[in-house]
Amino acid sequence: MIQSKIKQNIPLAPLTTFKIGGPAKYFVETETKGELAAAFDWARENKEPVFVLAGGSNVLINDKGVDGLVVKICNSGIKVMGQRLDCGAGAGLMAAARTAISANLTGLEWAIGIPGTVGGAVRGNAGAYGKSMSGAVETVTVFDAKKKNFFIFSNKDCRFDYKESVFKGDNGEQSRLIWQVIIKLENGNAAEIKELSDKYLKYRQQTQPKLPSAGCVFKNLLIANLRECDENLANEAIETGAGKDDKVGAGWLIDKLGLKGKAIGGAKISLEHANFIVNTGKATAEDVVALISFIKQQARDKFGVQLREEIEYLGF
Repeated sequence: MIQSKIKQNIPLAPLTTFKIGGPAKYFVETETKGELAAAFDWARENKEPVFVLAGGSNVLINDKGVDGLVVKICNSGIKVMGQRLDCGAGAGLMAAARTAISANLTGLEWAIGIPGTVGGAVRGNAGAYGKSMSGAVETVTVFDAKKKNFFIFSNKDCRFDYKESVFKGDNGEQSRLIWQVIIKLENGNAAEIKELSDKYLKYRQQTQPKLPSAGCVFKNLLIANLRECDENLANEAIETGAGKDDKVGAGWLIDKLGLKGKAIGGAKISLEHANFIVNTGKATAEDVVALISFIKQQARDKFGVQLREEIEYLGF
């Protein structure tokens, strides 16, 4: 019975990398397909909205919490099948990357050091160094809450785009849930795989903050769009090497605004990486929202640029 697993007033902040946010009105961890389907049935019967919490990165939870049922998908198995990884949606992305490396499979080294789950990474088409989940996903097993059934989605069905996929819903509420992911990789040279993964991990450790954060706050900017707003700025980005793969890092733009170290309450723009907002100890979601709004306003006023959030809001 799913009823016995549903808990009330569960703190969500400890389940996030930001360490911010209030409690869930109802909370349940699902480990089987049956439990996931039953959780949605329970929510429907009790007229409660459903929200899904994956690895807790890339999300900001309201200080007041989430009014509804928060489902955490906990199928975390990872199996190597030749050149493929069979991953539960709740498996850690870093664990998947390390499993691939141990099996001398190449194609997931870029994910070393990225927090969150495989399911969350597919949903947000996570990526780095010019690669992303869209280039690795073969199929996705999906639970359609409206049709009350599981389906197999191909890579094309996922409709991947930059930081986007078909699985993103409005206001964090979802009807299509990722349950399982097949990742297709290639056989590689063990020494070369290790060298590349070590390089990426070292770079992350040197350039990203150690304080709690949700990862990059804003999506990177298309150089073409930046050029429309400020041609001189776009040219500078290209000349300095900040423009890569037709995009400019939002952190570079925020740094140009002179905002590193800017703080509101307990939320602060990281000194290590300007596209990170860190929790200095007692940050509230309200602090983070205010700081995000301030950054966006500064970018509009000084450069005519509209920054768009990469992190998602839950419970707002």
